[in-house]
Amino acid sequence: MQITQNAEQIKIPNSFKTSLNGVDLSFAGVREYERTKHVHRLHPYLGKFIPQLVEVFLKHYFEKGDSILDPFMGSGTTLIESNILGMHSAGIEISVFNCLISEIKTKKYDIPLLEKEVKDILFKTQEFSNWLSKGRAQLTFLKEPFKKYKTDSEYLNTWLSDKALQEILFYCNEIKNYQYQDLLRIILSRATRSARLITHYDLARPSKPIRESYYCIKHRRTCQPIDEAMKFINRYSWDTINRIKQFDKLRTDATIKIIQDDSRNVDFAKVPGYRGGKFDGVFTSPPYVGLIDYHDQHRYAYELFGLDDNGFKEIGPASKGRGKEAKEAYKNDIIAVFRNANRYLKPKAKIFVVVNDRDNLYPEVAAACDYKIEQIFHRPVLMRTERDNTSFSESIYYFTKQ
Repeated sequence: MQITQNAEQIKIPNSFKTSLNGVDLSFAGVREYERTKHVHRLHPYLGKFIPQLVEVFLKHYFEKGDSILDPFMGSGTTLIESNILGMHSAGIEISVFNCLISEIKTKKYDIPLLEKEVKDILFKTQEFSNWLSKGRAQLTFLKEPFKKYKTDSEYLNTWLSDKALQEILFYCNEIKNYQYQDLLRIILSRATRSARLITHYDLARPSKPIRESYYCIKHRRTCQPIDEAMKFINRYSWDTINRIKQFDKLRTDATIKIIQDDSRNVDFAKVPGYRGGKFDGVFTSPPYVGLIDYHDQHRYAYELFGLDDNGFKEIGPASKGRGKEAKEAYKNDIIAVFRNANRYLKPKAKIFVVVNDRDNLYPEVAAACDYKIEQIFHRPVLMRTERDNTSFSESIYYFTKQ
């Protein structure tokens, strides 16, 4: 059903601010390791915003003890930054895998146990890899001899070398023996992404498997297809331990709630642990119409772990294009999300929406949701994940609920 709006009722600011509290919103001076600090890089996620953007707005407009809602949670950036600042948060996300990433990033761990389990499964997988490569003798920790593994997944069989696939399937089979199984899945998923038969410079959106040598733009030399997963499993195991330790020193006791549901119609009254409180504000980044298929970017994880695929419920996926009908459907879906969120927001709640609004849809969204546009900020997006020289920018709409 089409939703009608009257955007002419909304007053749009004439000026677009490019800084907040003297902070340049392009964050041009923020180095790569700062943009990907602690758990923010536990797993790659195409389309996420940098934590500094969330931090500067939360610090300026909210206070410790406030509650923040993110109806497009993605990989949990808003929730993590809220917690560090002592703000309670809740995130809603349709993707099962995105919720898994966010759960692993925000979970409170028994660090010694986590470290023990990550090292133990790493050691076993290394021995299996040695057996694959050199036929080394079995170690006594195994109840059964090493064996080769099979999968019915056409995707995994197509996009991974034989050795990489064996190492990945061995690790996956061992996960059931540990307490922190979901964390191990995230390590394995990250390694699987890197171990695919792809060029070194195109991890985000590879179009086909690479099985022959190629000229590598990243390294400026001829490179070979990736033939193993073990080096990535090893690298990301240690990296995960370190990043979780770093966040554990920063985190506060502020609550974090992750809800796997559809933001267009989620009912908080049915969410376990919800006690009827309302949120002081929203900080979120909705999908951009016709830009990314969010489920498809993690196809390897859905195939490997047999997760439910809710890709057909995505708002504005790339598969539906950017035609007139796609834009209208996108706008109506975004309106439905914020109208539903309004039921759980305090009067005069502050709402921040980070979006590339080149179709100027969000003034209509504001009108339909009874929002006042207080300010529009503008930022160029630098240091993007993809190898793309085209300019790209975002707007940060600051709405207040009327």
